[in-house]
Amino acid sequence: MSCCAPGAEMALEVADAASALPSIHEIKLASRALGGDIHQTDLSVPAVHCGGCIQTIEAALAKLENVEMARVNLSTKRVSVRWQGDEVPPFFATLSRLGYQAHLFDPEIHEKDKTLSELIRAVAVAGFAAGNIMLLSVSVWSGAEGATRDLFHWISALIAIPALAFAGGIYFRSAANALRHGRMNMDVPIAVGVSLAYAMSLYETINHGEHAYFDASVSLLFFLLIGRTLDHVMRERARTAVNGLSRLVARGSIVLRDDGTREYVPVAELMPGMRLLIAAGERIPVDGDIISGNSDLDCSIVSGESAPKTVSAGTHVQAGTLNLTGPLTMQATAAAKDSFLAEMVRLMEAAEGGRSRYRRIADRISALYAPVVHLAAFATFLGWMIASGDWYRAITVAIAVLIITCPCALGLAVPIVQVMAARRLFEAGVMVKDGSALERLAAIDSAVFDKTGTLTLGLPRLVNVAAIDPAMLAIAADMAAHSRHPFSKTLAGLGGFAGQPKLESVSEYPGCGIEGTAAGSTWRLGRRGWAAWKARISGKGTNGGTVLTKDGVIVASFVFEDALRADARAAILKLNEQEVSVQMLSGDTAAACREVANLLDIRRFVPDLLPSGKVERIETLATAGHKVLMVGDGLNDTPALGAAHVSIAPASAAEIGRNAADFVFLRESLLAVSLALEVSRKAGGLIRQNIAVAILYNTIAVPVAILGHVTPLIAAIAMSASSLLVIGNALRLEGFVRDAPTKTVPNDGRSNSSGLAQL
Repeated sequence: MSCCAPGAEMALEVADAASALPSIHEIKLASRALGGDIHQTDLSVPAVHCGGCIQTIEAALAKLENVEMARVNLSTKRVSVRWQGDEVPPFFATLSRLGYQAHLFDPEIHEKDKTLSELIRAVAVAGFAAGNIMLLSVSVWSGAEGATRDLFHWISALIAIPALAFAGGIYFRSAANALRHGRMNMDVPIAVGVSLAYAMSLYETINHGEHAYFDASVSLLFFLLIGRTLDHVMRERARTAVNGLSRLVARGSIVLRDDGTREYVPVAELMPGMRLLIAAGERIPVDGDIISGNSDLDCSIVSGESAPKTVSAGTHVQAGTLNLTGPLTMQATAAAKDSFLAEMVRLMEAAEGGRSRYRRIADRISALYAPVVHLAAFATFLGWMIASGDWYRAITVAIAVLIITCPCALGLAVPIVQVMAARRLFEAGVMVKDGSALERLAAIDSAVFDKTGTLTLGLPRLVNVAAIDPAMLAIAADMAAHSRHPFSKTLAGLGGFAGQPKLESVSEYPGCGIEGTAAGSTWRLGRRGWAAWKARISGKGTNGGTVLTKDGVIVASFVFEDALRADARAAILKLNEQEVSVQMLSGDTAAACREVANLLDIRRFVPDLLPSGKVERIETLATAGHKVLMVGDGLNDTPALGAAHVSIAPASAAEIGRNAADFVFLRESLLAVSLALEVSRKAGGLIRQNIAVAILYNTIAVPVAILGHVTPLIAAIAMSASSLLVIGNALRLEGFVRDAPTKTVPNDGRSNSSGLAQL
C-alpha cells in the first residue's frame, strides 16, 4: 500500500549471492541477445513490493542512456531492462542510489522471504503492548492523580520502549532509508508522529504532567501493522507460476553419439542436431523431430487437450511435453533457451510484468499522502509558534495533527474489505490469491474461457457402459490396468466383474493399444484400425473409436465423452446478465469447439490456438479497451492467465495454472465465476465507501486539530474511531450471503459427446 524502504519490509536471504557488483563481462554473459545490438538483462530486486517501487525504478532506469525499456515484475521481484549497443548502462549503481539492492537473476538461486513472520511478530508485540498500556490509561482517565498517575505513566513508558523499538523499527528503517535517498513515503509521517508522541509523553511524565500519549503511539503502530500484514499476505500469494513452469524443464537427456556411445548431457548443453533418447515417463527436453519409435505424448501444455497425441517418426515435438508409453529417439532442432517451454516462461514473465503495473486505489491515493501530511503538520507548528510563541503548545498541536491524520483508516480501507470478501468467497468454494484481483475482477467487461478442463471436466467418461457385455467390459478393464493412457484409466476403474478369462501376457503398443493372450485367444484393446484386423464385426454398439477384439473380431466398442462442467450453461447466462461478453479460446479443432459453443450458447470462439495465440487474443481485446477475465486450467493456459486483467482457474487445474490464477474455485460448478464477480463488485463499492470515509474523516478532523481543539490523546481516539468505522463498514459484506451451488446441476440434459475424445 505504501512505498516503504526497500530494505525494511523485505528481509531476504539469497543463497550464495555475490556481495560485490557484477563485472561488465558477467552482465554481458547473463544478458540475452534479442537481435541486432539489442540486449535484455534480468535483475533480481527483492525489495520491490508496491506500485511506488515500480514507478520509481522504471522511471530512473528509463532515463539511462541506451536503455530502451525497463519493466518491473512485482510478482517475481524482477526487473527486465532492454538496452542497445556494447556499453552496459549503470543498472546497479542507479538502483543502489535509489536504495534498492540488486543482483543478476539466477533461476538456481532461491530467495526466502522472511517479511511475513517479521510482520506477525511485530503485530503481536504491538498488540500486547497496546493492550497493557490501554489498561493503565483507563486508571489515569478514571481520576488517578499524583504519584499513582506518574507510576502508571512510567510503566507505560517502559512497556512502549520495546514495542516502538521492535514493531516500530519497520517504519523507522523505512523512513530513514527513504530520506537518506532523497525520497518521501508514507512511513515518514508515521515515524515522525510516533516518535514525537512518545517524546512528548515522556516529557509530560518527567514533568508530572496530566496527559501522556504512550497509548496513542503504540496503538497507532498496532493498527498500521495489521493493515500492512493483511496487505503483504495478499500481495505475496501468487508468485510461483513462473517457477512452476521452470520445473517442467528436463534436467538433461541421454545423447546418442555418432560412435554409438551414450552420454547424459545437461539440458543447457543440448544443441540442435543432437540425437536424444527419451524414455517413457520423461519430459521432452528441447524442441525436435522424432527419428524412431512410437508413443503417446501428454501435450496438454501445448494444446490444453487431455487426450494424448500419438507420435512416430517425422512428428515434431515440443519441450515440456510428457512421453507416456514408449521410448523415442529424437533429433533436437532448438537449444533449451529457444525451445517452446522457454518461450512459455518468457510469455508468463511478460504477462505478469504487465499486470503487476496495475496500481490499486489505495496506492494511487497514498502517493499524495506523505507530502500533504508533512506540510499540514509543519504549517500548523509554524502558525502556532507565530501566534503564541509557545513551542510546547505548537509542537503538541502539530503532533495531534500528525496522529489524527494517521493513515490507519486509509490503510485498512482496502485490505479489511479484501479479507472479508476472501472469506465470503472461501465459504462459497472460491479461493482468492491476490487482493488486488478483487478490484480488477470488479472492472471486467469480457470473459474468455478455455474449453477442455474448464467448460468441460477434462476427464474421459464411458457413456455406453450399459450397452457393453459385462464380461467384455471386465476383460477390457483388466487389460486397461496395464496402461497409463487416460481412456485406459477410465476403463480400469470399471473392473470388478467376475468370469473373465485370465490374461497370460499383456503388451502395450504405443499409439495403438494393448494386446494380451488368454485361453489361446488374442485380445486387443485400442484403435479400431489396429485392433480389428479382420473384416467381420460381432457385438452391438460398435461405432466407437476404441474397441475390444478377440482374434481380430470386434466384441465391444467404447464411446467416451468429455462432460460439461456443472452449471456451465447457467454460468454463461449469468455472466451475460452481468453484462460480460463471453468467448471461448481453445487448442482443439473448430468442430469440437463449435459443439461445445452451441451447447452453452457461446457465440464467439477461436479454435486451434497455441499458448502464444491465446495471449495475443487477450492482448488484442485489451488494446481495444476491454478488461478481460481469463478462465483456464491447463499448463498451456498459464501465460494467458497471467496476461489477462484478472484470472480464475478450477481446483482441478494443473498446479502451475492454479499458481498463475488470481482465483481458484474448489467446486465443479462454473457459477463460481459469476459469484466471484458479484462479490468483487460489492467489495469494490465498500472499498470506495471506506476511502470516502477516510477522506471525509480527514477533511473534518484535520482543521479541528490545526485549530488546537484536539489533544494528542483525543487525536489517537479519533484515529482509532475512524479505523473502527472503516472496519464496521467492511463487515457489511457479511450480510451479502450468496453461496455457490454445492451440488451438480443438470445441463438441460445435454453433454459434450464429441468424437474428438475418441482414440
